[in-house]
Amino acid sequence: MWVIATAGHVDHGKSTLVRALTGMEPDRWAEERRRGMTIDLGFAWTRLPSGGTVAFVDVPGHERFVPNMLAGVGPVPAAMLVVAADEGWRPQSAEHLAALDALGVRHALLVVSRADLADPGPATRQALAELAKTSAGTVEAVAVSAVTGAGLDELRAALDRLGAALPPPDLAAPVRLWVDRSFTIRGSGTVVTGTLGAGRLATDADLELGGRPVRVRGLQSLGEPVSTVDAVARVAVNLRGVERAAAGRGDALVTPGRFTFTDLVDVRMHGDPVADLPAEVVLHIGSAAVPARVRPLGTDTARLRLGRPLPLHAGDRALLRDPGRHRVPGGITVLDVAPPALRRRGAAAARAVELSKMDGHPDAAGELRRRRLVHADELARMGITPPGTGWLLDPDYERELRSRLVAEVRRYSTEHPVDPDPPLDAIRRRLDLPDRALVERLLTPPLTVRDGRIGTGHGLPDRLRRAVDAVRADLAAAPFAAPDADRLTALGLGPKEVAAAVKAGLLLRVADGIVLLPGAAEAAAERLSRLPQPFTLSEARQALATTRRVAVPLLELLARRGATRRLPDGRHTTAS
Repeated sequence: MWVIATAGHVDHGKSTLVRALTGMEPDRWAEERRRGMTIDLGFAWTRLPSGGTVAFVDVPGHERFVPNMLAGVGPVPAAMLVVAADEGWRPQSAEHLAALDALGVRHALLVVSRADLADPGPATRQALAELAKTSAGTVEAVAVSAVTGAGLDELRAALDRLGAALPPPDLAAPVRLWVDRSFTIRGSGTVVTGTLGAGRLATDADLELGGRPVRVRGLQSLGEPVSTVDAVARVAVNLRGVERAAAGRGDALVTPGRFTFTDLVDVRMHGDPVADLPAEVVLHIGSAAVPARVRPLGTDTARLRLGRPLPLHAGDRALLRDPGRHRVPGGITVLDVAPPALRRRGAAAARAVELSKMDGHPDAAGELRRRRLVHADELARMGITPPGTGWLLDPDYERELRSRLVAEVRRYSTEHPVDPDPPLDAIRRRLDLPDRALVERLLTPPLTVRDGRIGTGHGLPDRLRRAVDAVRADLAAAPFAAPDADRLTALGLGPKEVAAAVKAGLLLRVADGIVLLPGAAEAAAERLSRLPQPFTLSEARQALATTRRVAVPLLELLARRGATRRLPDGRHTTAS
């Protein structure tokens, strides 16, 4: 299917032409038919000689309904500009063409209507000259009369050629269906319609509407129920569990997680200089029309603060309208959907220089260079194909972080001589990184990771090592006579120092304030196994030549390890 929007001055016969081509009535409202003037969008379709189908989005031509016209042409890839032979080029002809040019429409067809009332030559020549100045460039022209039928066959053939020249849609792209109508059907619920420009829709698909999850209940295309719809197509989507008030023109159905909902964008202007823009404009993209405040950032770049968030990608094309002066200053290309804050002095000027180097084409390497660190999912939401998965680092920034990490580990070890191996999260915070996995990725030998800490390979400080050696000498003579609190205090061994010695594998912590040599638990179990079974706490204490203060927690440790078992009568036995 090809979807084509009409464009042109009021009363130049756009709807009459669509009616003659399709046999369908594009004017949906009784008021439109009564006044003989299109007010809102109309929809009709027909089969062409090639067998292909063309669907028309018929737009109003009166200047009061320009917002409705823009909602119709915004999502559509091609246009049919209609100029009456007996009136020629008129103000809304120029305004509609300016809108098409601002949106970057490159595929168009000129139709000179009412050729039965005047020589179509002058109107054709002037309209082609105006089109040649725009993104449409050189286009085919056909003169017709909807009244006599003259030229309609030639027009159908020209529409076939226009459709064949359109680029193929990207069916793998995420869905973004801009809603141009919404209504309810008794027994079915809310239905929205729009032009599907890329991707594929399917029944029961999960989508997002305004940031909330929704599910497709049913689909129709050209009035027929279908299970899937491929772009490009006109489509009606029946949504499950959505209130009518929750969906309207300017909303968008999108693939979850594939768009950035943003109210702040940096853009490049195509048209008037940024300095000539009013402080407030209306941004039109798809079927949406959103007020926007303009902050110039260079001669042709600016920051827009939107009145509400929109699902946008880098590279999106939109237009700005100045409602006060009833004109379109030009189009824009979205450069950045997640721009940095401009808080520091000189930040705006630096940003203007950066924006001057951006061309609006999604560029993963460029985004990595600018952002330095970004998640692949975030790039995908920006409309940029990520070069990998998970967290992505700019190579230069990665080298800088490795150097900083080494310095921060060294500084932590200096600040904590008793426990020189820093926790991963401590270094993550010092490097201002969002994920500890990034810290692990940045480590290089001899640094290692163990139990959530960065192993530095540093030994204990000399003073602490001497104190620990003194305890080890005591225990070598009496393996189960743990030093008491006074002895530990005299040696300067507080909880942190003891923990560092345990971590270094020099001592075994049995309980708070009770340490033995590594291997003491195994030696105790072996000695206790030689006692008559079962045995009492007193018998265990005597066999180990220790005190109750040590024997009780030591037996508890052995029980936790499965080396001994406490019986209901309070006695103990070694595991068989």
